Amino acid sequence: MLKVENVHYNIGSKKILNGISIDFEPGLFHVILGPNGSGKSTFLKVFSGEYKPAKGEVFYDNKNVFSMSKTAVAQRRAVMSQQSELQFPLTVAEIVMMGRYPHFNYKPSAKDKAICDEIIQKMNINDFLERDYLTLSGGEKQRVQFARTLAQIWEKPEDGSRYFFLDEPINNLDIYYQHQFLQAAKAFTDDKTVTIAVLHDINLAVQYADTISLMKDGKLLYHGHPQQMITPELIQEVFAIPVEIMLHPSSQKPILYYKSL
Repeated sequence: MLKVENVHYNIGSKKILNGISIDFEPGLFHVILGPNGSGKSTFLKVFSGEYKPAKGEVFYDNKNVFSMSKTAVAQRRAVMSQQSELQFPLTVAEIVMMGRYPHFNYKPSAKDKAICDEIIQKMNINDFLERDYLTLSGGEKQRVQFARTLAQIWEKPEDGSRYFFLDEPINNLDIYYQHQFLQAAKAFTDDKTVTIAVLHDINLAVQYADTISLMKDGKLLYHGHPQQMITPELIQEVFAIPVEIMLHPSSQKPILYYKSL
């Protein structure tokens, strides 16, 4: 389980995160939503261990993430960001293998290679394995980076959880790959996996999320089931836009329609 306790984060005198406390359980696909500047990506960087908070604690299975070694964290936690750019040429196969770096010292084992091969097939990127990563389209790069992050935490830990964090990962993908990506992320989530995604598209989030957290002005305002979070009143409060809500005829999940301003 991921536990966040009273987290504050500042840049100079500006408060970016203000007293956030929440538990994220394994086995659920958690989504964080909020307007631009609400602190979503900063929050992810804090609970991923990249940014150390000015105040507060982050725990992975009751271990303070900031007291763990970088290797120990990397073996349990993978992060995929919106932009994962490289400035030097590597093949797609080499990028995927980078996900296994925390698990070996000098060269990959047969097990590392087998894990990468399995993920390459699953993500359907075997047709351009020898391509220079820098020549790929934005969508292709995202698929490769997703494969890399899966490779990093592919094995289930014997004890505790693995942690899979996605920071606006589908912005460069067309609608087909957006759904393929989120389906794969949700399928990866099990009783040993804490998955948290920062997304922009509310309707897309509702289709896949088991829980939704709503942030605004550096605060976590609400957290709960999508049908509790996606209401006209809460969307107006958080995003400052009037909406109407309908229920999907088969899934009964809310569908959001924006009213004219």
